[in-house]
Amino acid sequence: MVMRSSKAASANRIIVGDCIAALKKLPDASVDLVFADPPYNLQLASDLMRPNNTRVDGVDNEWDKFDSFAVYDRFSNAWLAECRRVLKPDGAIWVIGSYHNIFRLGVSLQDLGFWIQNDVIWRKVNPMPNFRGKRFTNAHETLIWATRDQRSRATFNYESLKALNDDLQMRSDWLIPICSGPERLKDDGGRKAHPTQKPEALLQRVLLATTKPGDVVLDPFFGTGTTGAVAKQLGRSFIGIERDPDYAKAAEERIARVTPLPLTALETVRSKRAEPRVPFGQIVEMKLLTPGATLLDSRKRIKAEVKADGTLTWGGNQGSIHRLGAIAQGKSACNGWTYWHFEAEGKLKPIDLLREEAKRQLGLSSTPTLVAAE
Repeated sequence: MVMRSSKAASANRIIVGDCIAALKKLPDASVDLVFADPPYNLQLASDLMRPNNTRVDGVDNEWDKFDSFAVYDRFSNAWLAECRRVLKPDGAIWVIGSYHNIFRLGVSLQDLGFWIQNDVIWRKVNPMPNFRGKRFTNAHETLIWATRDQRSRATFNYESLKALNDDLQMRSDWLIPICSGPERLKDDGGRKAHPTQKPEALLQRVLLATTKPGDVVLDPFFGTGTTGAVAKQLGRSFIGIERDPDYAKAAEERIARVTPLPLTALETVRSKRAEPRVPFGQIVEMKLLTPGATLLDSRKRIKAEVKADGTLTWGGNQGSIHRLGAIAQGKSACNGWTYWHFEAEGKLKPIDLLREEAKRQLGLSSTPTLVAAE
């Protein structure tokens, strides 16, 4: 069923029809994220055969055939422009493709005003071999993550992705198997229901990284519904557009079998940047530190005095906890909350603990009470 324009896009449904026509009926600024897996435009001149002369079950569908690069570019510009229109000001888009199309899509994204954040390499653990032996095995696909424009402040759950990666920054090369086994949907004849079904693990990482529970995720090339299945499981809403009724039916049945995770399982690591701001001066005002108190670096080599206005003095210099920390180290910048320490119970503790206590007293945090500075 094709949706009609409204103030907000109705979510959690599949629109059967042409993606550009369907996109035009979605309201402006109604979507938080787009994940797009458009046709690759493989330009296959003939069947791909294995050395034993059996046919490879690859992508030879009509939806992947375009008369020329110019026709493909017009198609790409049209659907990308509509996606940009329906994205919220702080929205973002992920586009995935192979070497056949990803570079052309990158040009279209930039020409339309999207702002590229990253390109991510999906390294396939188990890629299809190169049967003709005339090229390297195509063992990866490329994803482009871009915000609606340069000013967009898109969601990025940095701390959660770092935790997912054993407390190391998540890299831009992702080692994930291709879709296979029970996850691979089959038709009544036992063949792959869709030739380019993406693994749920890939979509899970994308949505965990760049959306929040309740966000609306649009997939204009919905296929058999991987985006919708993962969105439902993770407490996100989805809009899928798919022109093939058989794919749409398979997607609907697949998503109906998905059980959403409980809300408690969807909690992500809270970003420091997203927390309420408490300036150091407020620590002094709340008497968690008193003017005249001494702050030290972790080695007790630098001793600074706290002033009534929330500044510190050391070595003839006066400034904020960040500026004075930078001067003390001979650096251009410093996180004063972790550099400066106070003494309590005979131990040095970072003043960041005093900030957490201030948040607790102000009703901004549930952090337990800690020992006050001496």
